[in-house]
Formats: sequence, C-alpha cells, structure tokens
Amino acid sequence: MSDKVTKLVDAVSELSVLEVAELVKALEEKFGVSAAPVAVAGAGVAAAAAPVEEKTEFDVVVTDAGANKIAVIKAVRELKTDLGLVEAKNLVEKAPATILEGAKKEDAEAAKKKLEEAGAKVELK
Repeated sequence: MSDKVTKLVDAVSELSVLEVAELVKALEEKFGVSAAPVAVAGAGVAAAAAPVEEKTEFDVVVTDAGANKIAVIKAVRELKTDLGLVEAKNLVEKAPATILEGAKKEDAEAAKKKLEEAGAKVELK
C-alpha cells in the first residue's frame, strides 16, 4: 500500500461509527455512487457452480446385524477395542447403533467393509 493510503486507513480507523456514516454519505454524493450492495442477476447459477466441500469425517452406523451376529460382534470389538463382549453384543443388538464417530474417510470405509464382510448392514453418515 502507498503511504497516502496507509495514512487514510489510519485516519478512517480513528473515526466513530457516526463519523464513518457521514463519510460514506459524503463520498456517495461526491462521486455519485451508492454503497448499497449490487444485486447480480446470475447469482443462483454461480452459487450452484461453487464447489461443494467434501465431507471428511464420518460416523459408521450398523443398521442391521444380519444373520451372523457373532461375526458382527467380533468385528465391532476389533474396531472398538475398549468394549467388552457384553457391551459389543448390546451395541449390535440395539441397531441402528453408531460404532465409530468422526472417523476419517479411509478409516470409516475400512470399518464399513469389515462389518459388511461379517454380515452387517452399514451406513456412513
């Protein structure tokens, strides 16, 4: 920034809110412009074209344990090593049950694959 602009920014930053409002009004009159935001006709198209942020954290949810509950319980215990046999069994039987929360995409997909191979129906949310 040039020295003039820096001094101007410093001067404006020392103004009160009322003084800034007066300055804006004076500039609008002097240059014949409006400080109001400009409405863009194609804003809807531009917003739709904006890239959608890809989700990076997932919850792994068992929606149905399937016919082979024992294999699913074993898989759950491998994924959640802090669970005992009874806790894992209760978790599987109360499906839908969240097995992992906030897992990275790769970890969530690996857990989903392991649970599906054991016979469970799984969703990533």
